[in-house]
Amino acid sequence: MATRPTQQIPGVYHRTLGDMHIVALSDGLLFRDHTMMRGVDAAAAREMLDAAFRTSFVLAVNAFLVFSGDRIVLIETGSGDYLGPAAGKLLASLAVTGVAPAEIDTILLTHMHPDHSAGLTDMATGQAHYPNAELVVHENEPRHWFDDAAMARGTDREKKLMFQQAREQTMPYRKRMRTFSKGEVVPGITALPSHGHTPGHTSYLLQSGGESLLIWGDVVHFPEVQFQRPDVSMVVDVDPEAAAVSRRRMMDMAASDRLLVTGMHLHFPGFGHVEKAAGHSGFRFIPEAWRQTL
Repeated sequence: MATRPTQQIPGVYHRTLGDMHIVALSDGLLFRDHTMMRGVDAAAAREMLDAAFRTSFVLAVNAFLVFSGDRIVLIETGSGDYLGPAAGKLLASLAVTGVAPAEIDTILLTHMHPDHSAGLTDMATGQAHYPNAELVVHENEPRHWFDDAAMARGTDREKKLMFQQAREQTMPYRKRMRTFSKGEVVPGITALPSHGHTPGHTSYLLQSGGESLLIWGDVVHFPEVQFQRPDVSMVVDVDPEAAAVSRRRMMDMAASDRLLVTGMHLHFPGFGHVEKAAGHSGFRFIPEAWRQTL
């Protein structure tokens, strides 16, 4: 008699972009509620969630593996052991691809929050998970998270989960960390600063063979709410007003240029398009159909 499955398969999804090969990797899920948002009350948030046939506010945590020429790039590293048992599954997802962590050449971070950078290093041993990778991040990120005065102004939770985590996780990479301000960061991948969520939060535009993909990091956390209400920010935004400006700018660009987009908190695998919504100032996200062939 067949055995009933007891767990989901690893979150791995392949897509080509010109000559690039992109793999969406699931790090798992974070379970949150409307109190993570600024600028929307509980009733309105629940109404938008119900309209999308969803019962709870769930944050997907995604990362992306990019094969470009002879280079293997990992965009984000997931949350490691910092944020609970429903997340921290990136290494298991990566193993399904057949790529060993030591084969990663470059790690790009959109920013240094724990659900993006806490998978850099083994929390128990302090050893780098990606021993041969160069770590690449916007110059404002280490400038902020390594600032003792900024850390002193944070809450106890922020000190531990954000400032201290960023320092611990990046320590083994300090001799091979490279920062940028804008422009092409590796061949075919251009940094588009979208600051606000953090001082150095950055989106990445991938281009190959006449095709483009915008990986916009944390421009959106809760798709059911923030596409309709781009003004809604998050309590973890360092600068909520700047984050809202960046969010609308990225959405406007994606809609106007008909860009394929994905993000770290769009429901896995997250690929789709953005269009301006009729009748109001918001937007609509249209998920891309699953592709069987590459």
